[in-house]
Amino acid sequence: MKYTPIIGLEVHVELKTKSKMFCSCSADYFGAKPNTHTCPICLGLPGSLPVPNKKAIEFCVLTGMALNCQIPKISKFDRKNYFYPDLPKGYQISQYDQPFAVKGRLELKVKSEKFKVIRINRVHLEEDTGKLIHAVVDGKKCTLIDFNRAGVPLMEVVTEPDLRSVEEVKLFARKLRQIVRYLGVSEADMEKGEMRFEANISLRKTENREQRTEKLPEYKVEVKNINSIKFLEKAVSFEIERQKALLEKGRTPIQETRGWDEKRNKTFSQRGKEEAYDYRYFPEPDIPPIVWTKKSLEEIRAKIPELPDEKKSRFKDWFDLNDYEASVLTEDKFLANWFEEALRAYVQTVWPGTDIGREKPKVPVAVSAFAKPMAKWVMGELLRRVKEERLRLEEISLSPVRLAELLYLLDQNKISPSQAKKVFGEMFKTGQKPSKIIEEKGLSLITNGEEMRIVVRRVLKENKKGVADLKKGKKAALGFLIGQVMRATQGKAEPKLAKELLLEELRD
Repeated sequence: MKYTPIIGLEVHVELKTKSKMFCSCSADYFGAKPNTHTCPICLGLPGSLPVPNKKAIEFCVLTGMALNCQIPKISKFDRKNYFYPDLPKGYQISQYDQPFAVKGRLELKVKSEKFKVIRINRVHLEEDTGKLIHAVVDGKKCTLIDFNRAGVPLMEVVTEPDLRSVEEVKLFARKLRQIVRYLGVSEADMEKGEMRFEANISLRKTENREQRTEKLPEYKVEVKNINSIKFLEKAVSFEIERQKALLEKGRTPIQETRGWDEKRNKTFSQRGKEEAYDYRYFPEPDIPPIVWTKKSLEEIRAKIPELPDEKKSRFKDWFDLNDYEASVLTEDKFLANWFEEALRAYVQTVWPGTDIGREKPKVPVAVSAFAKPMAKWVMGELLRRVKEERLRLEEISLSPVRLAELLYLLDQNKISPSQAKKVFGEMFKTGQKPSKIIEEKGLSLITNGEEMRIVVRRVLKENKKGVADLKKGKKAALGFLIGQVMRATQGKAEPKLAKELLLEELRD
């Protein structure tokens, strides 16, 4: 029997605000001494009153707009009642029936040129919980609690059960992470727990076209608190196989909440799956409803930047980049902006004043003549060194303008391609101008004809076999002789001039 996975995701994203969701404590808690970012409000002490974080609300609405959601005129906060040690109040301030954004959509590109729409049920806002630390103190096992994270703004993006494969789950997770980073609402650093996943998974019998139904299975299994896309893939894959094995034995999987054991690469049972009524939601009495005006929503919408799909499409159209090049260069917002700034500087060396930032450039030669080599260097040398040095792009010393200067010098035959890579290495370390590095290290190409002729004659004298092969019509011999000239000059010979002089000397 074949089965079709029915998968929905709940994605928790910590928002990049200075303070927590309902108090003025710093939200920059990572690495801080336990329980140093707390106050009566985020500790849930009697008599304390929550005050909503305006920036967090705007970030949530901004994300909803970027995900093509409807923004209801009125939203409210609710109390979600359940007790765990990491919830100091015994309830969580969240949203139930009137979230900030509903009925959205995110388009995924799957299997070559095929596109699939994943519906977004809602985007809502709540407060994060504290962190439980299981330890051994004085020889006894215990659980310690750090409340620094308690109260940090947490945005939740909930999909409809539209995902049908592990590949689609991975694509959705990556694209959502990319969008929140482009928006600047979160770094979505999973090593810091700033983006976490919960997957709701069930299997439906795969039916033929005549019998096909959209009816959902009678059960679903939730896998909670997955802290990386890699683990999300593994957890969903494992759960699909586990449920398939049960169904093939005639057993229906239990509707439950499971965890992911990353050491054993398997899910494990935690508890029965809660329903909405288990949480006894009711409106948060200390926070009035939020009512939006048309003007305030327009102001938020105006803050949406050029999003990944738009930027990728523009890079392909304006710069004649292929799909792979445009995908790599727009994967990260900082990288995309870095590339475009470098390209702008490169183009302006030939056509001063040309602006490629507002509209498609109108220049005598296609911008692709500049964009293609720039893309090659950024995707090659730049990203390779960033990876080798284990750096973030924001940490590098090299400015976009410096790379533009290097490529211009290469175009002008001031240096050879092999020398350019050496110069780039120094630029990456120091951020210095390429011209200064070339001067200090004596890397300029030899363009003096008489100086080069002396080297060429010596090479011809020392490589009689190569000369004889060339006279016999073996074309590879010319490349060999040019290589010998380059070697004799330590790569400083201008290749075109070396070739001309070699042929000239042989004719004589």
